[in-house]
Amino acid sequence: MIIGVALGEAAPTVVAVGDGAATWPVARGAARNASRACVAADLGGARTAPVAAIRVGGPCPEALGPVVGSGVATIVRGGHSVTGRPLAPLDTGAVRRFAATCGLVDFAVTATGSPMLADHELEVAAIVAAEVPQARITLSYEFGYPGLREREADAIRNAALGPEAGRIADEVARELPGVPAYFARSGGGLVSAHYFRRFPLTCDRGAAACLARGRAALRGGGGRVEAPNGVEVPDGVVAAYGAALGRPEAHVERIVQARGRAELDRVLRDARDEALTRVVSAGAAPGSAGIEEITVNPLSYLPDGLYRVRVTAGGRPWAG
Repeated sequence: MIIGVALGEAAPTVVAVGDGAATWPVARGAARNASRACVAADLGGARTAPVAAIRVGGPCPEALGPVVGSGVATIVRGGHSVTGRPLAPLDTGAVRRFAATCGLVDFAVTATGSPMLADHELEVAAIVAAEVPQARITLSYEFGYPGLREREADAIRNAALGPEAGRIADEVARELPGVPAYFARSGGGLVSAHYFRRFPLTCDRGAAACLARGRAALRGGGGRVEAPNGVEVPDGVVAAYGAALGRPEAHVERIVQARGRAELDRVLRDARDEALTRVVSAGAAPGSAGIEEITVNPLSYLPDGLYRVRVTAGGRPWAG
């Protein structure tokens, strides 16, 4: 039996799915015997932590600096061009001083050019980890967007959601001891609890995505939810049903440079390998992981040979 769980302001809604049908409501004891739990949550109103943001790049007007709310931010010298050319050496001393004195543990690191070459973000992460051993660090290159401010905003929000994601994952583990938990992605699919803790932003609108999937399954006649006589199935149970229908999924987005077909094939192989590794981290059984989609788009108004690559991988959950 698989259970779907929709988290909301009221008590969680739980459905049990087996043999093509879902049953609601589900007794607490029965839920604890599930082979896996698929959790749908929207994090739009979740508590956020103050973030220490480090931008690696050139100086800019104050209005264009990192937006951190109650957190703190700094801009240090370094970064790369969109083609991977170094713009300046990384100011490691400035990174070290900021990490040691900012007083926070949730960090977001964004470097110019990191979707092409992430070396400076990785170096900053190593320095922060050495100065603040308990630090939780988000690197913007893992989100793949070419625009610095878009990546930076996502990295900051991901870092800010980290503690609340950890609390949610801990609560699910306490309520369902021994039941492997997956969390619904905003764009569809599931990720493991470990992945959710590290990349909560991927699940920012998980419940909304599950509600849409559940409604589509019910409208299409491919599924049903059995409820007590005369009781209308609420949106929470439909979202829970949609969560239970998901499977592990992961995406990789990169800016790559390739001067010819052979070089492009090589970087695509690397992206495919990374996507397969990531979907296993997201909870797919290793033998089931496979590539589902690859898109390659040339970047306009930039030097020839620059492409935006997006690879989607999926697989069967290893549990249940």
